[in-house]
Amino acid sequence: MSSARTAKFWLRKAGLGISLATALAGVMPTVASAAEPFAKSAIQSDLVTSTLLIDVVSAGKRLVAVGQRGHIIYSDDGGKTWEQAEVPVNVLLTAVHFPDADHGWAVGHSGVILHSSDAGKTWTKQFDGDDANKLVITEAEATIEELEAAIAALQAGNGTAKGGKGSLAELEMQLEEAQYSLEDAQEDAKLGPTKPLLDVWFQDSQRGFAVGSYGFFFRTVDGGKTWQNYSGNIDNLDRFHLNAINQVTGGTIYIAGEGGIVFRSVDAGESWQTMESPYEGSFFGVTGTGNVNEVLLLGLRGNMFLSTDNGATWDEINSQTDATLTGGMAQSSGRMVVVGNSGVMLFSSDHGRTFRARIRDDRLSLTSAWIVNEDKVLITGESGVSIMNGISKI
Repeated sequence: MSSARTAKFWLRKAGLGISLATALAGVMPTVASAAEPFAKSAIQSDLVTSTLLIDVVSAGKRLVAVGQRGHIIYSDDGGKTWEQAEVPVNVLLTAVHFPDADHGWAVGHSGVILHSSDAGKTWTKQFDGDDANKLVITEAEATIEELEAAIAALQAGNGTAKGGKGSLAELEMQLEEAQYSLEDAQEDAKLGPTKPLLDVWFQDSQRGFAVGSYGFFFRTVDGGKTWQNYSGNIDNLDRFHLNAINQVTGGTIYIAGEGGIVFRSVDAGESWQTMESPYEGSFFGVTGTGNVNEVLLLGLRGNMFLSTDNGATWDEINSQTDATLTGGMAQSSGRMVVVGNSGVMLFSSDHGRTFRARIRDDRLSLTSAWIVNEDKVLITGESGVSIMNGISKI
């Protein structure tokens, strides 16, 4: 790794925390502490619906929300009443996704990945930051071995060995990157599971992805029984935080993150393209608009960009706010809800071309929205989960 990128990486790692923490203006801890126990179960609490919740989705007709201290709650009556799930960890959970009515995954601090097979009622831990560190170390060691053999073969005039791709200079650069990855993972292993996962998306009950801080990117093809380090499949040498992953209507999957990075996959995640970004600041959310091959990026200071041609070009959308935008949802009807810091709520009825802004009286940060029907939306944030009716008239 070049000295400039090395300096940048360690500056961010030592002092800046994770991007999403900055976006939520102190709502979330900056980095999950190694001392934060992920082996302890979430405590049952009567106040769970009014404390920090980060994400809400549907599991069939059921609604499921996740948040601080391992809290996961579910509702079978449209959000009027909630039950608390049994969860084996007590770390901050940052995202949840259900590809079908029964199977769901939640991710969070300490690199935790949880799975439910009963629509969110009970959860088991499939993966954590210790597992992540072991994966990265094992892969880096194997890569170093292959690259060293390839370099030795080139220097001896015997062509390239298995795993060697490119010129000697290119191989040496790849070796430097792999050695740095190994050193970094070894240091992380000494500290423990310190890196958070920030979002999760599953295509079905078997195939899915989890993304997170410092370029964490993992894939499973067996329902989470095993996970693969997939970070080498995207061009993210600076290890920018990957804040959001989502699929838009039409099937394309997008990843958005720190420094304006945007990646796209049109083949169910098998390969990824680096997209030309419309913005150099960080993105914290990515969502479709309800139309085929349309995508909306949500970022710092109210920055919002729409692409109607599957990421080839972008148009800046007037969000009518300078508050950081953190999450959103769209329906095929064209109705959209986007939320962000300072109680900002944005509503659209034309597939994200224009928005109307509303500010909650409490001005507390909002993190996600789920449109229950044409007139009702659930919103999560600092004050927990709440219902907003009458959105069809906004």
